[in-house]
Amino acid sequence: MPFPWEGPKKFLVRAKEEPGPWGKRPEERSIDELLRASIIPLDKPSGPTSHEVVAWIRKLLHLKKAGHGGTLDPPATGMLPVGVNSGTKVLQALLSAGKEYVGILRLHGDVSEEKIREVAAGFVGDIYQRPPVKSAVKRRLRVRTIYYLDIIEVDGRDVIFRVGTSAGTYVRKICHDLGMLLGVGGHMAELRRTRVGAFSEDKAVTLQDVVDAYHFWKENGIEGPARRVFLPVETAVVHLPKIVIRDSAVASITHGADLAVPGILEVQADIKQGDSVALMTQKGELVALAHALMDAEQMVEEDRGIAADVDRVIMDQSVYPPMWKKKGNSDVSSQERDA
Repeated sequence: MPFPWEGPKKFLVRAKEEPGPWGKRPEERSIDELLRASIIPLDKPSGPTSHEVVAWIRKLLHLKKAGHGGTLDPPATGMLPVGVNSGTKVLQALLSAGKEYVGILRLHGDVSEEKIREVAAGFVGDIYQRPPVKSAVKRRLRVRTIYYLDIIEVDGRDVIFRVGTSAGTYVRKICHDLGMLLGVGGHMAELRRTRVGAFSEDKAVTLQDVVDAYHFWKENGIEGPARRVFLPVETAVVHLPKIVIRDSAVASITHGADLAVPGILEVQADIKQGDSVALMTQKGELVALAHALMDAEQMVEEDRGIAADVDRVIMDQSVYPPMWKKKGNSDVSSQERDA
């Protein structure tokens, strides 16, 4: 079972227009611009807490702000997306992203490989899970999704596995439950996170990579390593469905307006009311995070109304100019006026 957001995307077109001269494609941003807002796909080492790693990066790079997109326990390693300065605004989008882990389940007794594989296959799909005693959330029963649980190798009582999960799934609880169902008990011996949303370990960078890339650019103007370390904020919303908006709607949203139907150009066809969505420009820039107030079909067919309620503005207000038009004594954007 793949992650639900993977695969080809179909868009419904409401209107077409040529993009204006404002803004730029994410890959065209300068390193200075990326240092004002970006994501580092960090490979967290074993030992420090996620908070400690972020604090080191903030100090080493002289950042005003830094944050991470999903805690890893101190012994765990792997993908820890770190938001740089205004890039911290987009980290909330990663809380809903699917995660992949590779780990070792240590069984407390001998079990045949055939039985291990058979029981593990039964975990795929929706499961009920109560967080472990040592957790930062309330211990209430919750439904979580296991997209895949592959047994890579069985070596005596050690079971190496790869698992893809929905957000908020506790892998050590999966290990405990799997051991119980096998009748011998078990615990998680090691864990590595190999993926968070679109961030996978093959693109991960170490703390040393981060420091080296920053100094290569700062001291010698070498950009290549920095571009592998500081990724555009748009990489954090690859898993979210998209709504492409008019240039004339951008400034109104960055100034606090919600998205009205006339401001829409295209909408991803599978959007349902209540879904978390990303509002994008025609150049692929992330404007804001929002949640849909209509299904995709309604956004295309309706003439007026609010299509999405903005939760968090990501783009700076200075990127696209206000396109206000006077109506009486009040300023109204073109998308609000048409609604």
